[in-house]
Amino acid sequence: MKLAAVEVDDVQKHGVSAADKHDGGGVLRPSRICYLVILSTTFWTLLFYVHSSMQGGDGVASILLKPSAFSLPVLSSITGGRRTPPEQPPAVAAQENRSVTAPTDHCAGRYIYVYDLPPRFNDDIIRDCSSLWRWSNFCPYVANCGMGEAMGDEGGVFSSTGWYHTDQFMLDIIFRGRMRAYECLTDDSSLAAAVFVPFYASQDSGRYLFNGTSPMRDALALDLVEWLARRPEWRAMGGRDHFLVAGRTQWDFLRRIDDDADDGWGNKLLSLPAAQNMTALMLETTQGLKQRTLAVPYPTYFHPAAAADVVAWQEKVRGAERRWLFTFAGAPRPGSSTTVRAEIIQQCGASSRCRLFNCGAGAADCSSPGGVMRAFESSSFCLQPRGDTLTRKSTFDTILAGCIPVFFHPGSAYTQYTAHLPEDPKSYSVLIMHSDVTAGNVSIEETLSKIPPETVRAMREEVIRLIPRVVYADPRSRRVDFKDAFDVAVEAVIDRVAKRRRDTAAGRE
Repeated sequence: MKLAAVEVDDVQKHGVSAADKHDGGGVLRPSRICYLVILSTTFWTLLFYVHSSMQGGDGVASILLKPSAFSLPVLSSITGGRRTPPEQPPAVAAQENRSVTAPTDHCAGRYIYVYDLPPRFNDDIIRDCSSLWRWSNFCPYVANCGMGEAMGDEGGVFSSTGWYHTDQFMLDIIFRGRMRAYECLTDDSSLAAAVFVPFYASQDSGRYLFNGTSPMRDALALDLVEWLARRPEWRAMGGRDHFLVAGRTQWDFLRRIDDDADDGWGNKLLSLPAAQNMTALMLETTQGLKQRTLAVPYPTYFHPAAAADVVAWQEKVRGAERRWLFTFAGAPRPGSSTTVRAEIIQQCGASSRCRLFNCGAGAADCSSPGGVMRAFESSSFCLQPRGDTLTRKSTFDTILAGCIPVFFHPGSAYTQYTAHLPEDPKSYSVLIMHSDVTAGNVSIEETLSKIPPETVRAMREEVIRLIPRVVYADPRSRRVDFKDAFDVAVEAVIDRVAKRRRDTAAGRE
């Protein structure tokens, strides 16, 4: 029929069937043939693109399919891991970063900013090392980053490496060396948990203790606080996030602010108002200074480079033969026969179970590290009365030797080294009050003999466990893999500064 012919012709002309019409009419859909053509064209285009890409040239595909600034990345930039976000304007990137979880920063809350001080505050002081002490040349003690000259094994007393003839007042230099290797240093003070001031306070004070005038003793300390006060890092918290090392006892830095007499002792560093905002790490402190000082261990002769050195030494002292019940190494104080030290020497000398290492004139040389350590390694208990002040370097030599310290005043350790020693003093030491000894009410030998053997073994093991916490690792080592006295001190400073920040935010400071 003619009508049928017209309908067929119309379909052929327009390529549209009734089935392909939209129900609403007017809008046409592509036929199946169109779909096949499109798919075929796309397939051959992609095949041509892949072939061109494999040839490595800038062919047609690379030109036609080159992504624009607004296109999606090409296949080769998409990986199975996290996709690197495209570059964005700083404002947009900052806004988006607030909602993106950053990778864990193991240094968060532990960053330290270190001042680059003018050399007059540190290096210039020790450059003239021969004048650091009135009676001797201190250059040998400055060597090896403040550890002093290396020693041998002293006839088997020491292990083969890590032992140095270290002076007790070299902590400023040793600490600065350890700080150089600290893993969380930052050049951005706004990120810092604390700010370190690498001033050689001990060396500056020591060189003028016996041969300087008041202006000479105070000059560099005054210069330092003036220099710091001009720095923006200082003004951020008024210095309350700053810390320095003053590796002597507190009395060497506490001359009164109004004392300008040449015969006064020490300098005014810790009496200066600005310096009172900082935390000073010292070998000894007092109750009145606890808020702005922190007592840290005296340097010993042992500076291990790695944990393996510590473990080897611990095993050595753990297996040492303890032939003596107790030992005292020291000298009597001239003109004083009623002190606890005099009574200790008397009781030790009268006992067959005590090793008396007499450091008096003409006796054993207490400056010999090997001799002192040999005496401590052969004893179960080591007596530690106060020295020129409440504390003694010998306390840490005792711990290093695996010998249980016996104190005669709580201020010799318990109220001092709270960050480094256990809270329970009975776990690692014995306290015999000095007043009981001087009054003749206590026999040291009898008191120590009554401690059960199993308790002695437990106490000794605790002492040996403490060794890494009270030694300063070799500042030159990049293999330090244990927490030493430096690490413990830095953690304590960071905790203190964090507390100050919290108190400030809460209006308590």
